[in-house]
Amino acid sequence: MKTDKVIDHIVNWLKDYATNANIKGFVVGVSGGIDSGLTSTLCAKTGLQTICVEMPIHQAKSQVTRAQEHIAQLKQRFSNVSDERVDLTPVFEGLKNQVPNVAPSAKLDLSLANTRARLRMTTLYYFAGLHGYLVAGTGNKVEDFGVGFYTKYGDGGVDLSPIADLMKSEVYQLAKALDVPESIQKAAPTDGLFGDSRSDEDQIGASYDELEWAMNQQDAGKHFDDFSGRKHEVFKIYHRLNTVNQHKMQPIPVCKIPFDLK
Repeated sequence: MKTDKVIDHIVNWLKDYATNANIKGFVVGVSGGIDSGLTSTLCAKTGLQTICVEMPIHQAKSQVTRAQEHIAQLKQRFSNVSDERVDLTPVFEGLKNQVPNVAPSAKLDLSLANTRARLRMTTLYYFAGLHGYLVAGTGNKVEDFGVGFYTKYGDGGVDLSPIADLMKSEVYQLAKALDVPESIQKAAPTDGLFGDSRSDEDQIGASYDELEWAMNQQDAGKHFDDFSGRKHEVFKIYHRLNTVNQHKMQPIPVCKIPFDLK
């Protein structure tokens, strides 16, 4: 990959999109992860106002530390970067107290995890509306179009997606070239939505390198029978998630009314 040229291409794309929309800046949720670290840096390089928003909800200390380190570094490097910190923990707990109390289960855990992501989306759009800015998404290609590893109308609720055509490995290449803090580059990827130390790989059952391989194999027309052992297992994981999460990747279904019924 021609790293420097890709960086310039994304930065110019962001700048052109905002200029054509008569928008003066971006809002980015910064989590302490590699995707938000790269996205916020790319937005900062446009020279347009960039608000980095930290939104902890029972967050692990390591994630908070990395996010704050990255924001401090960005503000030092770019005069157009500002930040906001909104502790959403009491909001999250308040919502939990208002909805029906149900027995603990995996479905409840997932529902609450997605609720965290949707509270953050709402917060980002609060600042976007306040300033007239665009919410920049932080999803990469494997997450957004491969396994659908994001929350619908949570971190999937954005105005534009600058890194959604980059594989995770390419995200790391660009992040290194842009001097995203080393602590973020070395950290195990995690969505941070469960209040514990589980990584993305723990949840998915495969690493991003494996998922990239499976995505390329499926695009090449390969099938389960073409592989054995670990490759067969990874391909099954990828295919299952790609199938069940198509509702995230496809446009919202619209019930078309026949002309003769109107």
